[in-house]
Amino acid sequence: MPHKIAFVVVSSSGHEDGFSARELMIHAPTVSGWRSPRFCQFPQEIVLQMVERCRIRKLQLLAHQYMIPSKVEFYISESLPEYFTPYQAERFRRLGYVSLCDNEKTGCKARELKSVYVDAVGQFLKLIFHQNHVNKYNVYNQVALVAVNIIGDPADFGDESNITSREKLIDHYLGHNAEDPALEGTCSGKSDYISPLDDLAFDMYQDPEVAQIIRRLDEQKREAVQKERYDYAKKLKQAIADLQKVGERLGRYEVEKRRAVEKEDYDLAKEKKQQMERFRSRVYEQLQLHQLVGAELMRRPLDLPLQPLACPSSPHHQLPMHSLPQPEERVTENQRADPFLQEKPSSHRLDVSPQHLTVDRPPPATDPPPKTHPESLPYDERPLPVTRKQLGVAVSEAERRDALGDEACRADTTGEPEPLTEKALREASSAVDVLGEALVAGAYSRTWSHREDALLTLHKQLTDTPLGTPKEDLKSTLRAAVFLVRRAIRDIVTPVFQASLKLLKMIITQYIPKHKLGRLETAHCVERTIPVLLTRTGDSSARLRVMASNFIQEIALFKEVKSLQVIPSYLVQPLKANSSTHLAMSQMALLARLLRDLGTEGAGFTVDSVMRFSVQALEHRVREVREAAVGMILDLYAQHRDLVLEYLPPDDSATRRNILYKTIFEGFAKIDGRPTDAEMRAQKRAAAEEAEKRKKEEIKALQGQLAALKEMQAEVQEKESEATKAKNQDTQERKAAPPNAPEIPDNHYLDNLCIFCGERNESFTEEGLDLHYWKHCLMLTRCEHCRQVVEISSLTEHLLTECDQKDSFGRCYRCSEAISKEELPRHVKTRDCNPAKSEKLANRCPLCHENFSPGEEAWKAHLMGPAGCTMNLRRTHVLHKTPMLPPGKGPAATRAGTSGSKVGSKIPTPKGGLSKSSSRTYTKR
Repeated sequence: MPHKIAFVVVSSSGHEDGFSARELMIHAPTVSGWRSPRFCQFPQEIVLQMVERCRIRKLQLLAHQYMIPSKVEFYISESLPEYFTPYQAERFRRLGYVSLCDNEKTGCKARELKSVYVDAVGQFLKLIFHQNHVNKYNVYNQVALVAVNIIGDPADFGDESNITSREKLIDHYLGHNAEDPALEGTCSGKSDYISPLDDLAFDMYQDPEVAQIIRRLDEQKREAVQKERYDYAKKLKQAIADLQKVGERLGRYEVEKRRAVEKEDYDLAKEKKQQMERFRSRVYEQLQLHQLVGAELMRRPLDLPLQPLACPSSPHHQLPMHSLPQPEERVTENQRADPFLQEKPSSHRLDVSPQHLTVDRPPPATDPPPKTHPESLPYDERPLPVTRKQLGVAVSEAERRDALGDEACRADTTGEPEPLTEKALREASSAVDVLGEALVAGAYSRTWSHREDALLTLHKQLTDTPLGTPKEDLKSTLRAAVFLVRRAIRDIVTPVFQASLKLLKMIITQYIPKHKLGRLETAHCVERTIPVLLTRTGDSSARLRVMASNFIQEIALFKEVKSLQVIPSYLVQPLKANSSTHLAMSQMALLARLLRDLGTEGAGFTVDSVMRFSVQALEHRVREVREAAVGMILDLYAQHRDLVLEYLPPDDSATRRNILYKTIFEGFAKIDGRPTDAEMRAQKRAAAEEAEKRKKEEIKALQGQLAALKEMQAEVQEKESEATKAKNQDTQERKAAPPNAPEIPDNHYLDNLCIFCGERNESFTEEGLDLHYWKHCLMLTRCEHCRQVVEISSLTEHLLTECDQKDSFGRCYRCSEAISKEELPRHVKTRDCNPAKSEKLANRCPLCHENFSPGEEAWKAHLMGPAGCTMNLRRTHVLHKTPMLPPGKGPAATRAGTSGSKVGSKIPTPKGGLSKSSSRTYTKR
């Protein structure tokens, strides 16, 4: 994991007396840093040597407020040349450069912190400072650097890649995502995680001793998380947040003490030192009371040497990296604690990010972009990627003879908020009259901790207001407080923003009900603050966006605010075309949540207002906003179908060309339970495919059956030829017989004859018989399950043994028929079927389920006779035809039992009759 890399200053091109480059080796609130000589020649150089060869991940530079170089270049090397003079530039590899702001917009009273992300390996780092920015304070054309910080990893750590890949593999199987917003800002053991405690902003604004304790507590917190001691980790987290505020205050006291020493005001210096000791001991007692640290952590680190200071910056920290003189013996006099030190560390959470610790004013404008695109520059001339942070600490290190610098120094060393400007006095005159100038000055201070303290103080004052206070005083105090809350809501520092929300919530839910101020004052609070809060829902910080949205939703549900119906009217105002994506998305999400909580009946929302807002949002330039509007319309349609349709165009093909309206109408269909167009098309396509599949299967089955019938016809023809040969032999025998013997006619009785039903027809050719078998023969039927043509008498056996669906049929022991296995238990249980008789006693018809006389001829009579089976559907298609007889013969009768036949006529059949060999193929005996 990247961490702070210690370094020493090898050499520099020069420095002003008292501002050596070795000052850069120390990170603490009281350091002055390096300054170039007066009227020096440029460029100026500083060479740093790291304690070991390492891979640099991040470089941080804290620039001076007015001695600002226009550009800083970075070079890295594995080793120094043999001779320091002259430097051999070819031994250093150029990394790039960064440009610094001229700081004009802040009046040269703020310092710029640059964070440069690099990936370079080496042990020596060279910084080259170019010509300074010109301003009225830098009269000697100097450049300066207050602090430099190097963060990286040891370069000889050979198993780094293996560890990284192993961690990624573990995270993959655990389902962790390195980009998960829930893990943002946490130390999850990632190899590229940089702790906030290694940041330069932390070091430069913290008391060194407190910073050491914070680092130890942070290590204990990580160990507690690994051991899953979450309650203890939570306590440590809160302690770290409180200690950061304590360390900042102690650092400020240290600066005031050093300033007093410079002015030789030793009484003030002694007082500040005792003040620090009392405050420090009180904090340590609290830590030991809660068993967060042991006595070994209370050992004081070495104090920093007393050196001349120009106007210092705000508090921050790091331990010195070289030996320093021992501190003088501490004063242990027992004096009463100053009221300022009686304050206990704040119990509310503090944001530990460097931006929130230091930002007191808007950042200055950055340098204008270069005219040449970076990609068109040579590689060595390209600027490095930079994360700019503007430190908003109002400091000045002008020389003591500079009147402006002295005034700024006096303002910084007082420990109190700076006085209000004339503009601020005019703006906040009403609040000053009610709350006092001191509190309002704190709310207007450039230091965020003063602003936060002012809001917390006001919170306590309003909470402790007695009940007997006159109404006019209560109302004036309320309006002054709302004025400060409205200003604080715009603050970019998270703790100040949180304090403003806390104060506003207390005013609405406690102060107004407690003193019975009425709806008018509640409406004033809401109307003055909600518009500003809504703008904060579009903040670039995801954390602030969520806080603002959740707070609006929370107060909208308060009974004091809900009855006013004010917040819904703000949420349904149309989105501006140039509004940011975050603001539009937050407003859409907040509206959707409140619509679910409040509904559209008597809570401020109406179908008309919400639909007008949603239809207008459908035309927004951001896709996510349009999709959110679609979802809102669908939710509203589920409750108010007819009213919603009035605000939408008709559902036709022209409207559905718009993908949003197509999505909306398909959503309506799903809500109504109707199939969507896509589903209908899919159903039609599936039905067509299924019909085509069944048609192909039926054709295939028909072709197979026709092939079987052709084989059967071929067998019949072969047997007919055998019979013809036998007749020829009989003819020869008859020729040898006496002439008076009767002559037997040569009758081709199997020509044009159906061997199943006995019908004769001239159309019964090979193809005609196939058609007859398939559609008309009364003795045959088609199986409904496999589409095979089978004989009716063998249908039961076919279903049980030969059909493709034979596994789904079973035999009833009572009627002996094939019954579906799903229906078989019910069929057997009801016992409604007609019992079957033995095959010797009777035949069993599978169509009408009746028993009749046994024998083959009985089947023909039952299936073909006029009083036969009533369930045989082919009987209606019987054609009564007279068979064609050979010439010279008398007329022959048609099938026995049909209308128009002669009495006693018989159907010619093969010798011995017909019998079945299977349900599909039949042969002659």
